Amino acid sequence: MSQANATTPSNSLHRSRWSRRSITDQVVTMLIWLALVIALTPLALLLWNVIVQGASQMNLRFLTWSMRNVVGETGGIAHAIWGTVLITFAATVIAVPIGLMTSIYLVEYAGSNRLGHWIRFMVDVMTGIPSIVAGLFAFALFALFFGPSVRMGFGGAVALSILMIPIVVRSSEEMLKLVPNDLREAAYALGVSKWRTITKVVLPTATSGIITGVTLAIARIIGETAPLLIIAGFSDSVNTNLFSDRMMTLPVFIYYNITKTSPDAELLADMAWGAAFVLTVIVLTLNLIARLAGRWLAPKRG
Repeated sequence: MSQANATTPSNSLHRSRWSRRSITDQVVTMLIWLALVIALTPLALLLWNVIVQGASQMNLRFLTWSMRNVVGETGGIAHAIWGTVLITFAATVIAVPIGLMTSIYLVEYAGSNRLGHWIRFMVDVMTGIPSIVAGLFAFALFALFFGPSVRMGFGGAVALSILMIPIVVRSSEEMLKLVPNDLREAAYALGVSKWRTITKVVLPTATSGIITGVTLAIARIIGETAPLLIIAGFSDSVNTNLFSDRMMTLPVFIYYNITKTSPDAELLADMAWGAAFVLTVIVLTLNLIARLAGRWLAPKRG
């Protein structure tokens, strides 16, 4: 009897501790779920608004016409789609080789030397620069050669590539670091040179992650407005020449329609929602392609 009475306080203390832990665990779990709901709700509402108000504008005329000589009626966004695709493609062509080669140098050659530290520092600084600063830089650069009235799509591509390069460098660097050193050492043991080890072993192993990083970088720049307002300008016509004249993009088209003072303000706002829907579809399509390409190019196991 005395032994049972002696163990009772310890058992009750043990139960009270477990009870407190259980309550704490449930409270923390509820807070995590609440934070998740708070984070996803604005995103879900935004996506719902874009789909509801933008999808209703989708028709062949809207996707194939431009705004040239269109007054008082619904035009199209073909000129903005062409501009967005061409400028983003040109920015990707500029940024990806530079960013990838920089990351290869940082991982495979630089190690912990002073130049590597300076490059990483400058990449971190470039990651945080405002987009309008990149636009001003591109404008100043092209104005030196073509005058202060210069407006061209290629200038917009240069501005966007400045924003894209640090993202490509950082994401590619992390992916290359994840490649096991055993693979490199095995290649060196077989007498393979360093550059062939990089091209035949390291890069194929990291391809899936590199593609994902490039896709994130494209998604980062495809919706930029401020740099393109400065260097690419506005246009109502389709322009497929990156090196001549103004070029419209979807983000600038949305901004222009929302801010333009016109008796047809409601019509312009509806077209802006349609352009936002198309831009969202483009970004989602790019992510889907990147995922499929990443799976297809990922190293096979077994």
